[in-house]
Amino acid sequence: MAHDVAELAVELTDMAAADHRSAACANSDDPAEQLAWRRLTAQHGDRLGEIMDEYGWPTAELVGEEAARAAWLIAQHADRQLDVQRRALQLMRQAVSAGAASPRELAFLRDRTLVNEGRKQVYGTQIAGVKDGAPVPWPCEEPERVDELRAEVGIEPFDEYVAKFSLA
Repeated sequence: MAHDVAELAVELTDMAAADHRSAACANSDDPAEQLAWRRLTAQHGDRLGEIMDEYGWPTAELVGEEAARAAWLIAQHADRQLDVQRRALQLMRQAVSAGAASPRELAFLRDRTLVNEGRKQVYGTQIAGVKDGAPVPWPCEEPERVDELRAEVGIEPFDEYVAKFSLA
C-alpha cells in the first residue's frame, strides 16, 4: 500500500506542476491554448475523481503536504466538472473536521464551487474581474462579514488580498 501512496503523491505533484505550466493558457487570446487548458483540467478532474473513489480525500497524512495541496489545486481548477468539485468539497470538509486538511483551502474551494453553481460566495476569494484597476469579487452572501469570516479560516483581509491583483 505504501508504494501505491508514494506513486499517488508523485502523480498529484506532477499534475499540479503541469497545471502551473499551463495556467497562463486559461485566459489566453488563442482558442487552441484555452482548449489545451480545458483538456488538461478535465483530465486532472477525471483522475481526481478516481483517486477520491479509491482513497477518499488525499490528505497530507496520506500523501504528504505538497501532494495534498496539489489535490486541492486540481479540485479548484475542475471548474467544468461540478460533480468532482462538489465531491472534493464534501470529502475535504470531512478532512477539515478531522483536523486533516486546511480550513483556508476549504474556504477557497467552497467559494469556487458556489460561484461555479451561479451562487454567491462566502469568503470573497473569487475575483470576477477588474474595474478601474481594482479587482471586483463575485457577489458575496454577507459582504459586511467577509473579513470576519476570512479571519476564521486564516485568510488575510479582503483589501490585502486584492492588493496582490491590483494593477495600480
